[in-house]
Amino acid sequence: MELFDTATVLARVLTTGVVMSIEKSDRELPGLERLLTKQTGRARAVLVNSRTAAVHAALAGQGIGHGDTIALSEPDAATGRFLDWLGVGVEEQGRAAYDYVSLDSANADRLGELTRTATAPALVVDLTGLGFGPAAAVLTDDDAVWARAERLKIFGAYDLRTMWTQEEADASLVPGVQFNYRLSPLVAACVRMALTQAARPATPTGARS
Repeated sequence: MELFDTATVLARVLTTGVVMSIEKSDRELPGLERLLTKQTGRARAVLVNSRTAAVHAALAGQGIGHGDTIALSEPDAATGRFLDWLGVGVEEQGRAAYDYVSLDSANADRLGELTRTATAPALVVDLTGLGFGPAAAVLTDDDAVWARAERLKIFGAYDLRTMWTQEEADASLVPGVQFNYRLSPLVAACVRMALTQAARPATPTGARS
């Protein structure tokens, strides 16, 4: 990652004054959402601030919670502990509740390829390995899954305004337990920059004498 590019992105976001919350005027989070849906072919994206938040959102989006069991082949230790905390059991047989991809600088240009065969109702993409802090996304084609996952991340609301007024509250969508899983626009901007640069064809450097 070129330092000049990173500095340009940081300056752009800091100038807007929207750096730590989801505001109507923010453009960085929607920009990353559009990029991820385009690269994965999924209709909807939910951005969150950690891998475990994405796993939680993927499950909550499907109405999966305490006392339920999901199919998940050999989860890593950290995921296993988190699922235990959620009270969700794991079995190896059956349709997976979500597919999982972890991106870093070595495979950031292959997101479409890595997710092409994903068939679960939700796709969890861990963006932390790109180097800008914890970040992840849930991708889905199901509007109901998206709506529930979106509401989980910001205290049961769609944005800060409805968080305080609850004027858009819907009992079928608002989770019983609500979290602050919001992703910073600053991190979103840097992640989008990294994914955009990774997708560009390599520039020839010319012959050496």
